[in-house]
Amino acid sequence: MTIMNWKRLSFVALVGLIACVLWLALNESILGTGPVSIAIQILAALLMVWARITFGLRSFHATANPTAGGLVRTGPYRYLRHPIYAAVLYFLWAGIAVHPYILSVLMGLIATGMTAVRIAAEETLLLPVYPQYREYSRVTSRVIPFVL
Repeated sequence: MTIMNWKRLSFVALVGLIACVLWLALNESILGTGPVSIAIQILAALLMVWARITFGLRSFHATANPTAGGLVRTGPYRYLRHPIYAAVLYFLWAGIAVHPYILSVLMGLIATGMTAVRIAAEETLLLPVYPQYREYSRVTSRVIPFVL
């Protein structure tokens, strides 16, 4: 697949992910209701903020697009290659777990698939720019520390 195709695919995945999040929000299936789900969501939000601060002033791109400035391996990036995507998934699934309706679970599965596409696109596009990413990916989990 060409670079442009990966970028297009990552954009489509972003739109799909946003649509799933909006659907879950509009159907009141995204927010936790008990202490455990709320705690997970608070921790997920803090993880996202920590990752964003660690990543620095680099901009967010609607398409997968490696940014200049070197490979970030500090902060949450020491444990996860994709802490922002991980935070989104932790947040979504904590809400879905307390609202386990068929359509909510389906939207969660689609959102997870869209996130996987974004991750695949970013990783594919990072390798030519940052060859050290191969070693980093060998020793650092994608979205679940020490597991996946």
